[in-house]
Amino acid sequence: MSRLHTVRASVADIARHFDAEAPSDLIVPDETKEGLPGLVIIEREGRRFLRSMDWGFPRSTEESRARDEPPGRVGMVADLTNPMWSKLVVDPRYRCLIVLTHFANPLGVPRMKTRAWFSVRGEPILAWAGFCRTLPDFGPVYAGMTMDANTAIPPTNDRMPALLDRHEYDRWLTCSIKDVIWFQRRLPFDAERMKVDYTEDLWNSGAAPPATEWQFALL
Repeated sequence: MSRLHTVRASVADIARHFDAEAPSDLIVPDETKEGLPGLVIIEREGRRFLRSMDWGFPRSTEESRARDEPPGRVGMVADLTNPMWSKLVVDPRYRCLIVLTHFANPLGVPRMKTRAWFSVRGEPILAWAGFCRTLPDFGPVYAGMTMDANTAIPPTNDRMPALLDRHEYDRWLTCSIKDVIWFQRRLPFDAERMKVDYTEDLWNSGAAPPATEWQFALL
């Protein structure tokens, strides 16, 4: 799975890629970690809209409530039967496409972990199968569905985002729960499609993914 994703593209490029309408004042964040804003595509009455939402649904534990701490954030959906997700995932109204160009996993030993970046060759903008909802006290939030990783992702993780090809966008936004399950259980993107960039940048450095020129050339 991914603990960080980023969009190295403009609002105009994203809107054009998804055939979506976008607010004139929308800002593309430098990067997104759980609890921070990211970009998603939602569909309403056949029209797509680009929106900013926070990554991660709030979740409190007995320990956090005892310490009077704010809820943590859960940004990834692994178990579709979990009560946290079971009602959400069956309703197409709560589907979204999470916009990204790269996702990253930490690699290395504690306190010295570095950023390993993943993107898809030939695809300047990606869509991650997601769920979103507007919650009282938290506003619009989203989470991404995960699946078994291809062989390009280890040793950083054995899970990865459930990425979608362009021709699958419509199906994801409107499909039944049977198709949601199919998307999660199918084979992931081939490892050969993935571009992997191991860096020396520390995990909390805020450093951008390297060598993005090829993606800009495709926009």
